[in-house]
Amino acid sequence: MYSPAATRYNSPEFYRRCGCSGIRLPLISLGLWHNFGGKDSYDNARAIACRAFDHGITHFDLANNYGPPDGSAEETFGRILREDLGKSRDELIISTKAGYLMWPGPYGEWGSRKYLLASLDQSLRRMGLDYVDIFYSHRPDPDTPLEETMGAVAHAVHVGKALYAGISNYPPAETVRAAKLLRDMGAPCLIHQPHYNMFDRWVEPQLLDTLAQEGIGCIVFSPLAKGLLTDRYFKGVPADSRASRDPRFLRPADITDAVLAKTKKLHDLAQSRGQTLAQMALAWVLRHRAVTSALIGASKVSQVDDCVGAARNLKFSDAELGQIEKILAE
Repeated sequence: MYSPAATRYNSPEFYRRCGCSGIRLPLISLGLWHNFGGKDSYDNARAIACRAFDHGITHFDLANNYGPPDGSAEETFGRILREDLGKSRDELIISTKAGYLMWPGPYGEWGSRKYLLASLDQSLRRMGLDYVDIFYSHRPDPDTPLEETMGAVAHAVHVGKALYAGISNYPPAETVRAAKLLRDMGAPCLIHQPHYNMFDRWVEPQLLDTLAQEGIGCIVFSPLAKGLLTDRYFKGVPADSRASRDPRFLRPADITDAVLAKTKKLHDLAQSRGQTLAQMALAWVLRHRAVTSALIGASKVSQVDDCVGAARNLKFSDAELGQIEKILAE
């Protein structure tokens, strides 16, 4: 039987307040986008989740379509809750999302009230939960009024199927509109989840400034650029890597000589800071106080251990930041 580590809360500095809310999230959160599906090893998924909690990672991030197949990551996490983590439910922040294609027909994706609320009910059944802590609109819907989409998210909060409202992938102007709607509906937006890393900096500076002004937390996904900001590909494409196993999201062709030249120079800088490249990349996004947490994926327990180590050094000198900018501009 799994028992969580007694030391998991020994580092209070590992938690950062989420916007202007009363919630603090761990600097590193665990995403179940990959490696928790029905085609993956359950024992490995369980080991990753339990090790994360042992490190004080209290936030587990899911979505209706995580797998593959779609929905199976929630089923896997539901089993982990039943067998291991469920007794610590009140110590956990569990989030899920809806917005991408889940079932055929006109009501199986995007942002309609029918789709969002039906999807949330399905997610709760798969995980065996009465509620999630955060329910996100996973992406803006150009064909559904924002009032309808935010109304559905707010309804989930009002009926107790979610404790907080979130949005993901929303640009700055729509973020402002969504935040006002949710406030007016009595379900303030807790958090925004955008993609952000050294290679993809679209959130700078406008979205980060918007979130700070609105008092909304920020949890960034893909802070390691799908594994490119690690030493994973320095000696080719490993057989067990994402680029090899699931090229839908990272193709071997994306790992170019130009990219590797940059990441190897970044690796050398990380080493001079006493960090791995992954740790420095995580510290780099977390250097912004507007960023509450960095969302990692992991295919093995050792990757969780490595990523958590980023929290030991989040400070950058002006010279280091300048060197990073120079490398990225090459």
